[in-house]
Amino acid sequence: MDNKDKVKWGIIGLGNIGHQFAKELLLIEEAQLTAVASRNIDKAKDFANSYNCTKAYGNYDAIFNDVDVDIIYIATPHDSHAALTIKALQNNKHVLCEKPIALNYNDALQMINASKNNNKFFMEAFWTRFNPSFQESFSKIKTGEIGEIKYINADFAFQVEKLEGNRMTDINLGGGSLLDIGVYPLFLSYVLLGIPTEILAKSNFHESGADLQTSMILQYDNAQAILHSSFVSSSNMKATISGTKGRINLNPLWFEAQSYTLIKNNHKIKFKLPTKGKGYTYEIEECHQCIKENRIESKLWSHQNSLELIKIIDEVRSQIGLEYPL
Repeated sequence: MDNKDKVKWGIIGLGNIGHQFAKELLLIEEAQLTAVASRNIDKAKDFANSYNCTKAYGNYDAIFNDVDVDIIYIATPHDSHAALTIKALQNNKHVLCEKPIALNYNDALQMINASKNNNKFFMEAFWTRFNPSFQESFSKIKTGEIGEIKYINADFAFQVEKLEGNRMTDINLGGGSLLDIGVYPLFLSYVLLGIPTEILAKSNFHESGADLQTSMILQYDNAQAILHSSFVSSSNMKATISGTKGRINLNPLWFEAQSYTLIKNNHKIKFKLPTKGKGYTYEIEECHQCIKENRIESKLWSHQNSLELIKIIDEVRSQIGLEYPL
């Protein structure tokens, strides 16, 4: 494919997730990593050299002003998502921003308004939504394969060896298990069952004020979800969706599933759907498709979806008493 026909990406936030995303871009023919930006120019140059990227910037304004960049992937800590996304959109860049979309509903609303006002594509990077195992099992659930959903059980937990001085427990950066990983189980419940009628949640906290583990019960008119996130112990990382006619397991690690299992009448059938790369590739392709069709949002993970999910997260935060500095 000719370079001029490729979608030209920029990356802000050059940590582990930024590296993983850059590797995934290399797997897609119509994607080109054109520029990267960090507050540390040496870090930016090292990152760029690793992925055959021609431009490295030591500040964010430079990448916003680069006319060769079509879309920017933002993978900075949570507290900066809103400001950087809005600035990118105002500089006529499309944006894919890591989850959670922002620290709260009001910030998320401002980001979406910036997308509308500047007529630029914007999506929260919920890559699980585009995962083939999720897509296929979700389609089966919608057509009634397991009957009416009555129960969802999902967790996302791993042990963080060093909690001190860690981004994950830094309250100033939007730290805590809820915003970092608890958003995944909440996302699953929201996509399958919608907005709950009631939420019950409890947490244990780090001395910084960030939650170390959070358990949530989501009450629906005819169903319940029990969800958990944690930095202090590991879990099965399997998600189960139980209906009146059977159940589906998204197999570990469920949020990046390579397979799912359908269980009906005591029969188990495993469906293997290995991902291209780690699986960011599918959300990247969705961004390309939306840009090609001049759409400012995805139909699979829309602005409204992001707003409704962050509202649920806000309610959990209120329940557990998790507050971030203004």
